[in-house]
Amino acid sequence: MIQEILKYLLIYSSSGVKFIFGPVFGASFGYSVFFTGTLTILGMMTTVYVFTFFGTRIRHFSQRVFTSKDKKIFTKKNRRYVRLWLKYGVPGMSFLTPVLLSPLGGAILVNAFGGRRKDIIKYMWISSIFWGYPMTWAVKFAGHLLPFLNLNGQ
Repeated sequence: MIQEILKYLLIYSSSGVKFIFGPVFGASFGYSVFFTGTLTILGMMTTVYVFTFFGTRIRHFSQRVFTSKDKKIFTKKNRRYVRLWLKYGVPGMSFLTPVLLSPLGGAILVNAFGGRRKDIIKYMWISSIFWGYPMTWAVKFAGHLLPFLNLNGQ
């Protein structure tokens, strides 16, 4: 019983860090696409909610603890994020969050660029559902084509 709950928590929490981890763990444990997809979506959205509602407090704390005096502000990576934001806004960044960014990275970026909470939550839900079940289905039924996943045709 406790072992099953730990597996559920692993799928849920790992999806909040990197979206693809949820489907991979769910497929390796042999869970259904619907169950794994639901846990994956909920894991991502938990991260989004935490950073949307507590993001400024987390940012201020982390800046006090981890800020370096020599940190460059204008880097290639930062410029790329700004270009994405200016071109696509909240809907585009939300759409890219599960596949290119992580839920952590996407939530932090969208909040840092000043997206409205209502829009962030709405578009992140749409994006997580759009990507969650198809990605889980793909890992479950085509994951055996990637030998490093070691799913053995499950």
